[in-house]
Amino acid sequence: MAPDADKLRQRQTTAVAKHNAATISTQERLCSLSSLNGEEVCIDGIIYDLQSFDHPGGETIKMFGGNDVTVQYKMIHPYHTEKHLEKMKRVGKVTDFVCEYKFDTGFEREIKREVFKIVRRGKDFGTLGWFFRAFCYIAIFFYLQYHWVTTGTSWLLAVAYGVSQAMIGMNVQHDANHGATSKRPWVNDMLGLGADFIGGSKWLWQEQHWTHHAYTNHAEMDPDSFGAEPMLLFNDYPLDHPARTWLHRFQAVFYMPVLAGYWLSAVFNPQILDLQQRGALSVGIRLDNAFIHSRRKYAVFWRAVYIAVNVIAPFYTNSGLEWSWRVFGNIMLMGVAESLALAVLFSLSHNFESADRDPTAPLKKTGEPVDWFKTQVETSCTYGGFLSGCFTGGLNFQVEHHLFPRMSSAWYPYIAPKVREICAKHGVHYAYYPWIHQNFLSTVRYMHAAGTGANWRQMARENPLTGRA
Repeated sequence: MAPDADKLRQRQTTAVAKHNAATISTQERLCSLSSLNGEEVCIDGIIYDLQSFDHPGGETIKMFGGNDVTVQYKMIHPYHTEKHLEKMKRVGKVTDFVCEYKFDTGFEREIKREVFKIVRRGKDFGTLGWFFRAFCYIAIFFYLQYHWVTTGTSWLLAVAYGVSQAMIGMNVQHDANHGATSKRPWVNDMLGLGADFIGGSKWLWQEQHWTHHAYTNHAEMDPDSFGAEPMLLFNDYPLDHPARTWLHRFQAVFYMPVLAGYWLSAVFNPQILDLQQRGALSVGIRLDNAFIHSRRKYAVFWRAVYIAVNVIAPFYTNSGLEWSWRVFGNIMLMGVAESLALAVLFSLSHNFESADRDPTAPLKKTGEPVDWFKTQVETSCTYGGFLSGCFTGGLNFQVEHHLFPRMSSAWYPYIAPKVREICAKHGVHYAYYPWIHQNFLSTVRYMHAAGTGANWRQMARENPLTGRA
């Protein structure tokens, strides 16, 4: 070490501090992330005030007020430049900003450049075909709901109606709540209420789903990776992890029965009362701001309407408000049909044998942030073709969806070949299953391995010095 190293380091630190101070006006401040108020966000360490900003994408931006939204911002703004941020009022800097991901890499630049040659800027919203398909599913949904309420329930109607709700979830509300349906915010807001019409909540969904997209398969930051615990382990935890129990050795067997309860847990979830999605809260997302407070009454209203129409009305139609085990069974079957159609298909997307289950592992070894675009590819998969696309609304192209979440799913089949080509060029693993049953079997095998710890036992056999049993 040079004899003046400490003094030199001190001078450098002082110089950096003076430089940072010079870039902050007298009205700006230095503070920690925890000091942000609900009308502020942090992007790349800079604090921006949202109060006076008329966001072209609508008021949804205020949902994450009070948080570091660096990853979320860059995720949904593929055309990001510094000029875009100049539209917001800058009010300070945070002193404890850290980002595990890096952007503007060679891989990201090339994949954006080539994809945007296929889908031009401003043309990446819902197509006429997308709207036609969406409104067909909406018409089917309301037709079946009319019969559910007026003519009485049946076992066949329960299945059909449940699946139709799943179709709204995948083909209508999903794109809308990503802001990908239309450049007009009111269109996205209106169609986004499809989440509430099928027993969910657009606001709770956005709180969790946007966090999931930003930190896909991150065991500490992705709410979807541990949302089914303690019943199911989607994370492949080490053998001595406290989340593991003997029951998880059999989770491949009860994987689908657990997912069948998704509807029940969503419809009667008390989180609707405060709109504080517990998965997002558990990873440090703050959800106590004016925007969320203002949406609570609407969320509770739509949930009450859903329960009245789908749970209470059938008893009145069938038996004049008298208890009927048959009606109760029909309602539960409807919920199971919706749950399986939604949850099983979505579980395939990030839980398969070659999925990257620790995307920030290189950061832990080298200290260097990891390529966010690369992690999105290697934690996701694409399956099937035309029929799968019609059923899932294009969400079978999960790799493409995670790379471009603000692009309508109608475009994913068109960009998929180019995405695969660029991934191969850069040595990025792209998981593709020609048929959905291949993806499903891979998911079941993964669930078994994650439950038994087979991967960790294999590692221990290959390297006995690890000390793992």
